[in-house]
Formats: sequence, C-alpha cells, structure tokens
Amino acid sequence: MYNTIMNNMKVKIEIDPDIEGCEVTIKCAEVDSKVVELQKLLLESNAPIGQISFFKDEAEYFLPINSVLFFETDGGIIRAHTASDEFEAKYKLYELEEKLPSYFTRVSKSTILNTHQVYSITKNLTGASKVEFQGTYKIVYCSRSYYKSLKESLTP
Repeated sequence: MYNTIMNNMKVKIEIDPDIEGCEVTIKCAEVDSKVVELQKLLLESNAPIGQISFFKDEAEYFLPINSVLFFETDGGIIRAHTASDEFEAKYKLYELEEKLPSYFTRVSKSTILNTHQVYSITKNLTGASKVEFQGTYKIVYCSRSYYKSLKESLTP
C-alpha cells in the first residue's frame, strides 16, 4: 500500500494481485469542482482517442496530441499547428471535437485550440480576442461567441 497527501487530498494505492484491471474510488465529503475535474481527468486518461495521423508532403507523422497548439480550417483543409510546424489532418473540425480530449476547445467556426498551450489572451470588446502560445509566433483569434467558454475551460 502506498499513501501520499497532497493539498489536503489523500491518495492511496492498494495492490491486489487478484483484481483485473484497475478500480478507482473517490471518497469525499461533498462533490465540488475539484472532484468533478479529477473524475474527468481519470476518465480522459482511460479513454483512447485513437491515433490521429498527420501528413506533410509525402510523409505521415504520429505526434503526441498535446504538442498540437491548434487545428484550423484553411480552404477546406484541416491544419494542425505545433510550435514550429504545421501538418494536414484528414478529419473535419466537428470530428476532431468529438475525438480530442476536453482540453481542446473550439474558439471560432474554423479553429479548435489546446487550452494547455495558451499563454495569453488579449480581449477585444468589439471583435475577436487574440490568443497567443508560449515559445512561438503563432496566434489564433477567439470569436466573441466562444470567449466565455474559452475562459471557463482555462479557469480551474
């Protein structure tokens, strides 16, 4: 048995050679936002997103999904942007929305971004807000109708 205490949360691991798979039980006095987030993370970590292939020139690439900053449509083609490169993805945006982990969120009709990679947001009250990523010149714009959901997905 392993015990750890972090931020007033006990984590206990019990090894049982007779159990198949893995069972996680969350014990709490009440279900709050931290418990819901923990449950969500556990479910996501166990849910396969399937393999997403990326293409550039004649080559097929297999990148960690968390290295993608954002997906955008460009003339009917879906482009996946990393900090230093861009690739083509053979999906439609709505298919990616269903397939990607919840830390990817739509910010406009043509863009889905990785909230774990957001560095700053410059809010524009009359138009789209500018979203920047750390370590790259690449930016996207979040339309006014998606701004609230973006902020909610960034706030713990």
